[in-house]
Amino acid sequence: MKKEKFNIEYVFDKASRKNLWNHLTTSSGLSEWFAEDVISKGDTFEFIWNNQMLEAERLAFTQDSFIRFRWIGEEDGEAYFEFRLNTSELTGALLLEIIDFAYPEEKEDAISLWDSQVKVLFRKLGL
Repeated sequence: MKKEKFNIEYVFDKASRKNLWNHLTTSSGLSEWFAEDVISKGDTFEFIWNNQMLEAERLAFTQDSFIRFRWIGEEDGEAYFEFRLNTSELTGALLLEIIDFAYPEEKEDAISLWDSQVKVLFRKLGL
């Protein structure tokens, strides 16, 4: 069975774009909300949770716009996860769009996990 792509959007109306971007793209920023520790080695990032390490490769990157990763060893070669910064046309608020892939029966759990992690990000940004 193949993983399905899904998008989630979060409003960061009082966040600094630069500060949010740093939390999405740097080892120190990612280790504040996404993983217990993150080590970057060029385009390879090591994400550590509970003494378990997963490696991801940075596939694409546009400064202040988006960053895309793929888990190394991922069976579904088309799957990735991406953080994309947008601006709401209606309100001008800063938006974080997360694009990810999950098996249909795991999609709700994946969204719940992102919701939980993004709540930590909100707290780290003082929002």
